Amino acid sequence: MGRMMIVNASPRAPRSNSKRIIERFQAYWAEAAGLYPTISNKHEQALADLQGCSDLLLVFPLYADSPPSTLLGFLKALSAASISPKPAVHVIINCGFIEPEQNLVALDIIRFFCRQNGFPFGSTLSIGSGEAILDTPFSFLVWRKLKKFAAAVRNRQPVHLQTAMPIPKKWFIAASTNYWIQYGQKNGIDKQQMQTMEIEGGVLPPKQ
Repeated sequence: MGRMMIVNASPRAPRSNSKRIIERFQAYWAEAAGLYPTISNKHEQALADLQGCSDLLLVFPLYADSPPSTLLGFLKALSAASISPKPAVHVIINCGFIEPEQNLVALDIIRFFCRQNGFPFGSTLSIGSGEAILDTPFSFLVWRKLKKFAAAVRNRQPVHLQTAMPIPKKWFIAASTNYWIQYGQKNGIDKQQMQTMEIEGGVLPPKQ
């Protein structure tokens, strides 16, 4: 088994679901692995540590059908680095949608990056309902797929796995809508305010 580097590309890495997934993966991996949170923005040191690694695991949440900008900066640095031999790249993505298929575009982006830059593309795990599933009784579905994913990486037999909460979509939407309304209320924001793009500019419309 070769050396691995794990990249936590979540913009909120210290308190992210990506961090929780990485911790469980490391338990299944049962080998030493370097860990690099991209928000530290120490790409040069991370790339130096990547030298000699056989595997690179990217773990991140989905942002607007794409990898987050924190990962794109690392990939840009990686594409310009002289690394030999090039490690196999594996991917774990979690998204807030119930359908794991929402992650497919982001996976294609990473796959294209690997093809353009000569990196072997390995295994993938696509997690739907990722903002919620780890705190429900369905979390075992993620851990079961994650254990299979770790074994596939170890055995050099690429797999492409996906999982999500096995509930009707309308239930998921209702529960998530209620969650965000309550979350907004805790921060003094009502549903109407959350439904406008003006919140992005820091100017909230008056409450009705």
